Order: sequence, then structure tokens, then C-alpha cells
Amino acid sequence: MTSAIHPDGGAGTIATGRFDPTRLKTRQLALIVQLDIHRSVLRAADAAHMTQPGATKLLRELEETMGVPLFERHPRGVEPTWYGEVLIRHARSVLAELRHAYDEVSALKAGLTGQAMIGTEVTAATNLVPQAVALLKKRFPQIRINIEMEFSEVLVQRLQEGKLDMIVARIRNPDDLAELHYAPLAEAQHALFARAGHPLVKRKALSWDELAPQTWILPPKGNVMRNQFTQLFLELQLALPTDVVESSSLPVITSLLQMSDMIAPLAREPVRPYCIAGALEPLPFELDLKLGPAGIVTRRGDRLSPGARAMLQALREAAGFDTQGPDAESD
Repeated sequence: MTSAIHPDGGAGTIATGRFDPTRLKTRQLALIVQLDIHRSVLRAADAAHMTQPGATKLLRELEETMGVPLFERHPRGVEPTWYGEVLIRHARSVLAELRHAYDEVSALKAGLTGQAMIGTEVTAATNLVPQAVALLKKRFPQIRINIEMEFSEVLVQRLQEGKLDMIVARIRNPDDLAELHYAPLAEAQHALFARAGHPLVKRKALSWDELAPQTWILPPKGNVMRNQFTQLFLELQLALPTDVVESSSLPVITSLLQMSDMIAPLAREPVRPYCIAGALEPLPFELDLKLGPAGIVTRRGDRLSPGARAMLQALREAAGFDTQGPDAESD
């Protein structure tokens, strides 16, 4: 139970004037964290590898520096005051940052090695992720990168299971945001594509009535694009296409498009190279398909390995995010 001592209760007077961080010791921060865990000076001192008198002295000096009581003493042990809870929270952050700094320095001394496991949906797989990987390998050629391309739903599950370090995906379930850190990217634009020279490409405009009877290539049922596509047809009170080929593989889809008169809804960015090469063309139709933005996703509170952190930084740089700001790493 938290102590009743509250900042408004006048239990202590906070020192005024400019704060001097040189008066704080790392051992003091480590001690108050252990005190919060064990609620006993003896057990906390043992966990912090110091004597009980030494721990008592460090705590007293820290309270004098801060000008407030940080713990209430009871016959059964100690409990943090409101002031103590604030300082403990920051002490944990400081110690975590120092551990990260040590890991990074050690990794750099040895020539950063290790691996990073990243998952991506198809749009990011054609541009953002390759840019980030190229940037990382230029800096740290010894890091081994494993890239998986899947639907967002699968990627989120694999991230939550700890099988991936980070993903570029959409989050459809708001409950997932409680345990995941999500930095949104710009939303992808979609269009209907067909082979170059397809009879429908030459038209000035197309209607849903003309498109519905075509042979469609669609993602399997349960995929976010398939769900949005189905919802769009239902809202327009149109019968769903019956002549359908299901595939989630971009190479398969683009090959089918090039060798037939099939059509497919696709994000513009991954198909751009095929259009530049003259293999595919967008149909003259405004496809109002809003899937929501994908984002760079990590687990909240997860401590990434040095290699994975380097991959995350490269990914954020490639996306144009601020790598030095408060949101530069997962929470």
C-alpha cells in the first residue's frame, strides 16, 4: 500500500534553486529501485551489493539532496512516499538507458553483430524495408537480417508471440495498442491494375457494373483488403464477383495479370516498377479503398537487442521519422 505522505502534506520542503545532477550517485538510484522491489533495507542492500549501514547512509544522503522523504520507515520495512514513487520511476528509466548505452558501446567495440527479425506487409516490402536494410548493412555488415512478408493480421500475432522484433503492418484491433507501440506511416494509395493493352485500359471511364463480371485476383478471405473490398461491394448493393482467383503473392498476381485479362486491386507503390517497364497499367477507375495506414510496430516495454535496435533506427530513418525525439524507441 502506498504511503499517505503526499506532496501537499508538507512532509518535506523541496530544495529550491538550480538542480545539480552531480550530487546524485548511480548507486543511490539502484538502491531506491531495490527498495521499491523488496520494501526492506536489508534485502535491498543485499540485492544492490552493499552493506545495510552503507544503504542507510546512501538513502539519507539522497533524501537530503532532494529535500524530501523518499521512504516511510515501518517496523515491517519501508514504503515509498509520493516523492519516492516519482524518483523511483525516473531512476528505472535512467538505469535502463545506462544499460542500453553499455550494450551499444560493447557491441560497437566488437563490431556490431547479432540479428534482427522484421516482418512486413507487401507495400513496405517493396520500398521502405529494403531501404532500411540497405542502410543498416552499410553501417553494420555483420548483422544478420531476417525478413518475413505476410498479412498484417499474421504479423501482429507473430510480434506478440515474440517471434519478430518489429513489423511494418496495420493494426485493426484497438486492444492490441495496449501492448504495442505503433508509429503510423502515410496511407498507401490503391488502384485497379491490368496488363498493358487490356481492353478496359483504353476506356475513358469504367463503372462497377462493367468491372464486376471480370475475372478478379483478390486476397484470401479474412485479409483486410478483402474485407474492405467486400464491404465496398455491399455498400454499393452490387453482387460480389464470382469469377475470382485468390492469392496474396505479388509475384503470382503480377504474372497472372501479364498473361491474362484478369484485374486486381493493388497498392500503387509495389506495382510502380511493372508500370514503368510497360507490363501493367492502372485502369481508368477511382478505387476508393481505405485500408488505414500501416505503421512501424514494436512491443511496448520490450528491450531489443543491439542489432534489432540498430534495425529499428534504420527503419525509422528510412521512413523519415525523428530518430532523436521522445518517440524514437518503443516504450
